[in-house]
Amino acid sequence: MKASANRNRNIAIILAGGVGARLGTATPKQFFKVAGKMIIEHTIDVFERHEGIDEIAIVVHPSYVNTVEDLILRNHWSKVKKVLKGGNERYLSSLSAIQAYGNEPEANLLFHDAVRPLVSNRIIDDVIEALNRYEAVDVAVAATDTIIEVDNKGERITSIPDRSLLRRGQTPQAFRLSTIKKAYELALQDSCFKSTDDCGIVVKYLPETPIFVVEGEESNMKLTYKEDVYLLDKLFQLRSFKAPKNGNLEVLKGKVMVVFGGNSGIGAKVVSMASQFGAKVFSFSRSTTNTDISDYGSVKKAIDQVVHQMNRIDYVVNSAAILSKEPLATMDTALIDEMISANYKGMINVALVSYPYLQQSKGQLLLYTSSSYTRGRSFYSIYSSTKAAVVNFMQAIAQEWDQDGIRVNVINPERTKTPMRVKNFGIEPEDSLLKAEEVAETSLKTLVSNVTGQVIDVKISKE
Repeated sequence: MKASANRNRNIAIILAGGVGARLGTATPKQFFKVAGKMIIEHTIDVFERHEGIDEIAIVVHPSYVNTVEDLILRNHWSKVKKVLKGGNERYLSSLSAIQAYGNEPEANLLFHDAVRPLVSNRIIDDVIEALNRYEAVDVAVAATDTIIEVDNKGERITSIPDRSLLRRGQTPQAFRLSTIKKAYELALQDSCFKSTDDCGIVVKYLPETPIFVVEGEESNMKLTYKEDVYLLDKLFQLRSFKAPKNGNLEVLKGKVMVVFGGNSGIGAKVVSMASQFGAKVFSFSRSTTNTDISDYGSVKKAIDQVVHQMNRIDYVVNSAAILSKEPLATMDTALIDEMISANYKGMINVALVSYPYLQQSKGQLLLYTSSSYTRGRSFYSIYSSTKAAVVNFMQAIAQEWDQDGIRVNVINPERTKTPMRVKNFGIEPEDSLLKAEEVAETSLKTLVSNVTGQVIDVKISKE
């Protein structure tokens, strides 16, 4: 999204100048691998795909400039316009970016730690929105532990500040270019200047400038210690993504979509809604077309039929699943095999057969999980475990297929009123369930978005 004439450009400054001294490793922590990619890759991906970010600059230690340039080429990051050399201290990295943009028109600079890869779109949205009203913005979360102040030896408590007034700072820290430029000019004239974060420099040298605080998130953690790598890895597995607010569904017109499980429930609503927006939709299911996704040949026959008729496929949606809610010990082994085959093997078959056509169209594969995927529940052992596999599978192939331009996402709806749910749970209060239409709308907005590798939550509105 290009900056409009009536707003400042939003430039993300990724601070990646660290050399790993605190971890005591030869490799800087931003180049550690987590969830299949380097941490810095995950971080830049967030800003690359955010529609409100116009440009990205990466500030890196001189020894790693070539490494970053290779990553830019490998990941096809179109928004990265500058790779800048940082200094030995954090403030020198910020200063490098300020000087690089210092003679350009007014802009918004969002400084973000490369080692905070789980920053959410919601945080970035809120920071950008706040910059419309404030010249400086910070991100912080409430302090949950008691904070103590000690003497200069670190041995005795000197005071215990009121915890309700304390926050733990995160990033991005964002500023109008003219504001942070002026703050640094004053700071560098101070012979007693001590390195601090960018908001600290504004507080000290531009005390009349208010700094708005955006609510952060615990998951927006910074990799500091070796143990944090394991926590980050788990958070990547469990992370979810806010459902897209907007999405021009008119772009579906003329697109070719294949929906497995399109005979009822969410799949049927996806079929009807996409058709209303002009998509050419092909629906397959066991009951209507005798298509069994647990059989590779059956899936291939369906896909071949569409390709023969349309010569392309833009989107493949797999909403087919089997749920039987009962204890494992009393389940029929044939039913267990059927559930595993449909919910797991079927998903793999759909992905394998769809791959070459989605690679050609740079399209998207959309799958569905259940809110039970994060924790196995009694009476759901087979269903919830296969739905956990859906998420793990998506995260893996989203990384594998990213180089091919294929997006892969998973929709995670709360309890939804579908024939499958009614069959297993009977009549439930209407206000406790999502409507299948709501999930279908989010599904289509996800298909027309540029996100990939995400679990998209769909929740019941509290309004």
